[in-house]
Amino acid sequence: MALSFKRLLVGSPLASSEEQHQRLGIPTALAVFASDAISSTAYATEEILVVLLGAVAFPASHKYLVPLSIAAAFLLFIVASSYRQTIHAYPGGGGAYVVSRDNIGATAGLVAGASLLVDYTLTVAVSISAGVLAIASAVPSLRPDGYRIGLCIFFVALMTLGNLRGVKESGRLFAVPTYAYVLLLGSLLVYGLVRVFAFELGPIEGGAETVAEFTEGRQLGRDVALFALLKAFSSGAVVLSGVEAISNGVPAFRRPESRNAARTLTLMAVILGSGFLGLSVLAHHLRPVIDDASGETVLSQMGKAVFGDGNPIYFALQIATFMILVLAANTAFNAFPQLSSFIARDRYLPRQLATRGDRLVFSNGVLVLAGMASLLIVAFRADVSGLIPLYAVGVFTGFTLSQFGMVKHHLSHREPNWQRSLSINSVGFVATGIVLLVVVTSKFTDGAWIPAVVIPAIVLLFRGIHKHYERVEGALSVPDGYKARRRTHTVVVLVGRVHKGVLEALAYARSLNPDRLLAVSVVSNAEEQEQISQAWERHRIPVDLRTVFSPYRELSRPVMQFVDEHDKEVEDDFLTVVLPEFVLDHWWEQLLHNQSALLLRARLRARPNTVVTSVPFHLRGTDVEVVGAVPE
Repeated sequence: MALSFKRLLVGSPLASSEEQHQRLGIPTALAVFASDAISSTAYATEEILVVLLGAVAFPASHKYLVPLSIAAAFLLFIVASSYRQTIHAYPGGGGAYVVSRDNIGATAGLVAGASLLVDYTLTVAVSISAGVLAIASAVPSLRPDGYRIGLCIFFVALMTLGNLRGVKESGRLFAVPTYAYVLLLGSLLVYGLVRVFAFELGPIEGGAETVAEFTEGRQLGRDVALFALLKAFSSGAVVLSGVEAISNGVPAFRRPESRNAARTLTLMAVILGSGFLGLSVLAHHLRPVIDDASGETVLSQMGKAVFGDGNPIYFALQIATFMILVLAANTAFNAFPQLSSFIARDRYLPRQLATRGDRLVFSNGVLVLAGMASLLIVAFRADVSGLIPLYAVGVFTGFTLSQFGMVKHHLSHREPNWQRSLSINSVGFVATGIVLLVVVTSKFTDGAWIPAVVIPAIVLLFRGIHKHYERVEGALSVPDGYKARRRTHTVVVLVGRVHKGVLEALAYARSLNPDRLLAVSVVSNAEEQEQISQAWERHRIPVDLRTVFSPYRELSRPVMQFVDEHDKEVEDDFLTVVLPEFVLDHWWEQLLHNQSALLLRARLRARPNTVVTSVPFHLRGTDVEVVGAVPE
């Protein structure tokens, strides 16, 4: 039943040979890897205004919006151009992690990897929280925290399920909302800017009064402090989030992988840059406000102003915005498992993260990401502005290390046209490094200190995991001339009472041809000892029976004491403990029997030179069918 339910949700398993057929073309890849970046147009302009309107008085604040947006768009152009170099230099994927690891060092690679893992986790939390906020702007009854958080968790689960079904299938599913948003956003910009420049559309009514009340008494903001402008720019720079995802997932593209990935990256940058700049210009003229009381987004305000409140196109825009923001998490659901698989292959994360699931996706990575993002949503109560300051630190740490790694790569390899590539990556390194410093200093007290602490902690975790794998590898390695020495072998069969299963377990134990064979029964009083002894004699069992008294009716401790005493008597001995076990027809029948063997098996497995073997026997009504032994 469980397997049938899994197949219903996830789909039939795919063979490894089908991996090539699951790769993505440019149209589908744009929806899979670029939805995060494109969706940031829905809130990047608003994040700039959150800072500006909170620092300076209306209407002067809006005049800084376009210059700051142009600076952010220029930075986007630099970063996109830089990552095109990365895609061609590292067609195997891995992005900033692999670039930093190979060109700077292992520690730099781990910092880049940790930064991006944090970034992708925040991508899911921010995107889905922003998506639910977008739909709540159109449906006020959904604005209370409880409803929003519940909806966010629901959509995290929905995205998880979609991605467990496979990259190609999820890409097809999420392509329609992505292109619908691009089309409706373009319609808003074209129609809105035509109306603005035709002097038909003026500023949104009531904005001046709202901001005047909000900024009353903020004298420092009236001086337009440089710090406020830098903070606003760092908020707008969140528009770059997700740009690096394509470089992490190059192997997911159809051949030629590098060319298709680079073209997808260019197309994404054009859509993202034009949409972000267009919205900023429109906001400069319409002058939307940030009203925490209403909870309405800037994009929603401009949509109403351009299309009219109640217009079907406005509602379509809000629905498309909601869908693209929720589905933007799909970028992280693809990039996070891909990146974690690279780190796991280098033995800095559990190796389970490097294993593909039934549908040829790194399903363990998908589940880990979903769990961590859900915790963030609950902890921050789905507050987008509260999550954004955490967001940018990881993004620009990865950007900066990646660009510096590519600078060293060009200087070392000097491939054709390396001077031009070196110039691009050098500018990218300097620009993203400056932005990283701005983000950390301007938003440190707003929450940027959290990733500044978490990222080094994750790096330490990586190191601890790596040391464990190195220790295990060292213990398992076979030196030249090594030979396993001959040891004596004792088999101990645990007996509760004499039944068919116990007799078959004893037969199996004899087939091992041990040097010594014992049966051990734990009894709590003399009556139980007499019963087992009489049954032993009645069935004429040719095995030495030992009884161990346990007046407090314990099982595991007396057995452990018995095997410890045996170790003292016989040196250099292998000990096999045989456990006869029931196998029942239905899971609920297990509730009718004690599970004492589970704890005992776990404790015995922790002992050196001890082998634990279960001999299951299946109950079919009154019949007993012995299946055989399953060594562990």
